[in-house]
Order: sequence, then structure tokens, then C-alpha cells
Amino acid sequence: MKKILLFFLLISCGIIWAQDSDAKKEKYTQNSIQAEYFYGNTLKHQPNIAPIIQGHPQGIILSWNRKNFGAEEWEQHYNYPDVGFSFAYQDYNSDIVGELYSLYGHYNFYLLNRKNKNQLMLRAGIGLAWNTNPYDKETNNKNISFGTHLNSSTYFKLFYQRERIFKNLGVEAGLTFIHASNSNFKSPNTGLNTWGATVGLNYNLEGEDYEIIEREITEDYKEPIKFNIVFRGGVNESEIIGSGLFPFFIFSGYVDKRIGRKSAFQFGTDVFISPFMKDYIEYWNINFPDRAVETSDITRIGLFLGHELFVNKISIIAQLGYYVHYPFPYETQYYERLGIKRYFGDKWYAAASLKAHGANAETVEFGVGIRL
Repeated sequence: MKKILLFFLLISCGIIWAQDSDAKKEKYTQNSIQAEYFYGNTLKHQPNIAPIIQGHPQGIILSWNRKNFGAEEWEQHYNYPDVGFSFAYQDYNSDIVGELYSLYGHYNFYLLNRKNKNQLMLRAGIGLAWNTNPYDKETNNKNISFGTHLNSSTYFKLFYQRERIFKNLGVEAGLTFIHASNSNFKSPNTGLNTWGATVGLNYNLEGEDYEIIEREITEDYKEPIKFNIVFRGGVNESEIIGSGLFPFFIFSGYVDKRIGRKSAFQFGTDVFISPFMKDYIEYWNINFPDRAVETSDITRIGLFLGHELFVNKISIIAQLGYYVHYPFPYETQYYERLGIKRYFGDKWYAAASLKAHGANAETVEFGVGIRL
């Protein structure tokens, strides 16, 4: 399964926590650290990765969290989530795959009342990962999961947390899911997914005194329909190993309508210009003459529906599209995009997203846009 759930290089190392720092904010924040051990299984999401699964993955996750208590209004809308960094080390216990070192930016979302001592929490983290033993044609041609040292990674963690059991020291335990791949930047790229159980300790760096700011929230929030223009680009490789990197370009236009403080629906069109398709079509026609196609068109046009979730200056997009201009049957005729946007003011934003066909990643896209 050539996929990554999310790879947002532009965002992951700074934008999640890019918020104003002032005296008032420092008054309503605290810091904590966590250390956890995990042990689990590598999911066999494709039959051809079975030979590389040789043992149970295990590792550690180290985290720093900034706890928020309402200095900014958006925090109350999401039950005062934490923001922070986390570092993960994972040993796949496989001579073929090796080890993975990852660095993430993350959110911790509280699923119960923020004032409870016992908490059920959900963490979402995105970042970069370094694989120690990627594919090599001569020395490691069995590692079809990682075609490069540098990969993207996402992880989710559902866990129970109890703080300050003994002074500032607490405990936690839960389940985690870790995905890593290079998002088809270079083949091969099936990626790997790990499910694991975690157990660990947490430690608060400040005292127990804190104050949660609660504001009166007006639910009636309206905006007129907005029009967006986005340009995206990057480089990628086809599924043929060694076929080479090619630039690609995407021009998008769409309208969105806010339906509240958190959400907006989208409808629009994408124009994809994919130079790697030229060589891929030639390869296809040579190797599958009975299904040869008479086209050199490397352009695809799609229509899509989407949703945008607004979190402070960050938003998360999910889009489902269908090619209405589809000259060559590459992957499927539908596609998905998962991404993150970071707004600079009311109009301009930077975006990073993954485009995929079902479980198969095609590109990681980086772009700029304007919301009018």
C-alpha cells in the first residue's frame, strides 16, 4: 500500500505551535514532558511485504507539551488542547528494514472535561522520519517499503493519562499507530504501519496552580462564500523503480462556505500537469501492447468536494475528486487529497498535502493560495 496518511513538511516543524507569545499567554500555559515505551506489530497491508516482517517492532516516544488554558479563544473551542514536539525511535526488528528515527509536531486533544484528573486523550502528530536501511538495488533490494532514507511520518495515539500522582509525576498508557513512507517521492514505497501498546510516565515542569479561561461563545458565526486560487508543485517518480524524478504542477480554483467557526465545505476543480506520465505511457505501451493507448496527453482535470477544519491559524483539508479529463488510465479515476494549510492574515496561506488514489500515494504537494 503505497501511501502516507499525512506528510506536511512545510508545516510539521513549526506551524502547529506558531502562535503569539506574550506575558498573558505565558500566564495561562504550563509545560510537561513524557517518556513512553511501545511494543507492537507491523501490519501486513500488502502480501508482498510479508518477507520483510521478521519481528515485533518496539521503541520509545519522548515528548514535550505546552498545556493551554484559554489565553487564545480557539483553545476553548477545542477543549484546550496541548501542542508540542515528540521524538520516536522504532526498531522494526528486521534486518531488511532497520530502524526509524522520527520527529513530529503534535496536538493532544482532551476527550473528557478539561478539569478531570483522569483524562482520555487523542494525539495527532506529523513530521519527518529517517530510515537506516532503505532500498538499494545491489545491497538491499528486498526493502520495498522505504525507497529513501528521508521519509514522512504520521502517528496517532489514544491514551489514558493521570498526572501528579506523586508530586509532579504521573502515568499513562494507551495505543499508538505509526505510519512512515516517502509518499512516492521515489520508488519503491509501500511504506510501513505499526500498531503498538504504550506505557510511560509524565512529569509537569510547573506547579499545580493554573487557571482556565472560559468565555461566552456565540455559536452564530457566518461568512460569505469565498473563492480560492491555489498553485501547487513538487517532484515525484512513477511506480517504475529508477524511472527518475519529474516536476509536476497543479492549478486549482474552488469556492468554500463556512458553516460555523470550525468547518467549511468546498467545491472546485484541479488541473494536473504531470510530466512523469510521458515516460510511463511509453513504458505501458511497450510492455502491454494489447492495451496500448494512443495519447501523449500528460494533463488531467478533476472536480472535487472537500471539507476544511479550522484550528487557529491552521486548517486541515480533506478532498475527494474525480477526473473528468482522464486521457490515460493511471491508477483510478478518483483521487483524494489530505493536507494542512497555514494562514498568514485573512487571505494568504501556505499548503502542504498528499494526493493519493485509494491507498496509493502519487505526490506530496507544496503550494500557496489566496482566499478571496
